[in-house]
Amino acid sequence: MKKAGILVAVEMKAIIKKYGKAKKTVNIRNFTVPVYKIGNYELFVLSSGAGEIAAAAGTQFLISECKVEVVFNFGIVGGLTESISEHRVCIVKNVVHYDFDTSQADTAETGKYEIYPSIYIPATPALIEKAVKIMPDLIPVTCASGDKFIANPEQKQLLHKQFNADICEMEAAGIILTCNMNKIPCMLIKMVSDGINGGAEEFYREFDNASMHCLDIIDTIIRSLDD
Repeated sequence: MKKAGILVAVEMKAIIKKYGKAKKTVNIRNFTVPVYKIGNYELFVLSSGAGEIAAAAGTQFLISECKVEVVFNFGIVGGLTESISEHRVCIVKNVVHYDFDTSQADTAETGKYEIYPSIYIPATPALIEKAVKIMPDLIPVTCASGDKFIANPEQKQLLHKQFNADICEMEAAGIILTCNMNKIPCMLIKMVSDGINGGAEEFYREFDNASMHCLDIIDTIIRSLDD
């Protein structure tokens, strides 16, 4: 049976609500990973906690220890434009790690990793194309990712202006960088909880319903992967 991984920061409640209690669990070191059967896949689900480092560590664990062949992520994000907040559901086509900055040492552009030709780090194009065919309402977006919860409207506008980003959150860079280094395909589905003027209140109000909607989309895509 093929193996897929889902990494979430704090959205584990949606997993349990949809799939129930797992009949199998992987316990290695400090990681506890429930395992479900979804279509032709064994699905390993890891709650990493928030932030880039936690997300990267969790992603690597899924790849190295659970031997997953594809990694999915879903989560709630902030919108950086009013138009994206109206679309709500999106798929990350690329990410810019906006608080990675070596410019004072080498004059590189903020967010620029040496191994990539630009600041925009791509997710897996083939998976994005397949997902959009299955779910035409998914909007491909650029994600600004960093270790900050951004609620201030001025900061949101700056991220959009500087990086031409549509959404912002705290894990995508860690996930995509790790998957790309391991040559493992990845897909990130995000639900926009708020627009330019939204913040923590909107985030938590939308959290449960938005998480479940994202998971429903990923479930549909996983079941269609081998079609």
